[in-house]
Amino acid sequence: MIAGVLKETSPGERRVAVVPSAFPLLAKAGVEVVIESGAGVAAGFPDGAFKDKGARIAGSRAEVLEAARVLLQVRPLAGGGPEGVTRDHVLVGLLDPLGAPAGIQTLAARGVTAFALELIPRITRAQAMDVLSSAATITGYKAVLLAASALPQMFPMLMTAGGTLAPARVFVIGAGVAGLQAIATAKRLGAVVNAYDVRPAVKEQVESLGAKFVELPLEAVDAQDKGGYARAMDESFYRRQRETMLKVVAASEVVIATAAVPGKKAPILLTAEMVDAMPPGAVIVDVAAEQGGNCELTRPGETVTRGGVSILGPLNLPSTVPQHASQMYGRNIATFLALIVAGGELKIDPADEIVRETLVTREGEVVHPRVREALGLPAPAPAPAGG
Repeated sequence: MIAGVLKETSPGERRVAVVPSAFPLLAKAGVEVVIESGAGVAAGFPDGAFKDKGARIAGSRAEVLEAARVLLQVRPLAGGGPEGVTRDHVLVGLLDPLGAPAGIQTLAARGVTAFALELIPRITRAQAMDVLSSAATITGYKAVLLAASALPQMFPMLMTAGGTLAPARVFVIGAGVAGLQAIATAKRLGAVVNAYDVRPAVKEQVESLGAKFVELPLEAVDAQDKGGYARAMDESFYRRQRETMLKVVAASEVVIATAAVPGKKAPILLTAEMVDAMPPGAVIVDVAAEQGGNCELTRPGETVTRGGVSILGPLNLPSTVPQHASQMYGRNIATFLALIVAGGELKIDPADEIVRETLVTREGEVVHPRVREALGLPAPAPAPAGG
């Protein structure tokens, strides 16, 4: 089995789908690699690093498409899209199946078999394939660095010849992987950190990192799904949440907003009124910007200033730390590939929960129920007895 690694076509995307350190895992599954020349350069992996591990370096995208059965990318539908990908290919990557399902329908029309890694279930067996957690780790870390760079004060408390400098007060909204990493990073920099999440179950994790968990007098029933992700709540809940959160936001110099629900528009948690209550020079980093943002003033990809408060709406933060982001993603995707390839042969077993949950197109059809629902298609017909 030959797996092809293509250059990313999305503007600004610096990651690469596979890194040299993942080659032993691929070799164990009987997978050889052909990689488009220069695909890993932006992430700090030159062609020679891949060649030393046994990869074949292809001079063009067309050469990779010709040689490979399985195509590995980070964001294959972004930028140039699936150009040259045909029914002879199996595509594996971040396909944004719930946020932009039309791209999945395009793949189905071409007869491509496609796996969307965002849909990997949160089960123990799939932890080593969890691309969303890998990306969120980078996102939470980098969000705090952006805030520290934009804030007109330092994070730690310091006793100096010029007097005592008070520590920055940081409020992290959302205590998923990104939020927890943001808490840990802000604490390392010396800030006083508060955090809130709609899921009371994460209180212990927040406190274990040295932050104070902000408890709002709100009852959140079924705040998380079976995979541990936050559920979307109704608008009346978010309205009451905003009202009770105002005091905490007003007392913070930095707010890191990470609240997002997979496949949904991010909930608005920070209003213009809350921004106006923050001290001059305060910074909001809205890492939910790609899903619309948690702040009503956020403009994705831009920095907005209101009353001396800066609202940052960064996009694709993992790409700004491309080497470690690629290292984690490369290991995730290699582990997934080892699941669907054995002895050099493709083995797509819909009875396997991980395979079933990530398989979005096959034999010209969109086969994933949630993606079909997002496209307004009827539910798929039940599989015949015996498979």
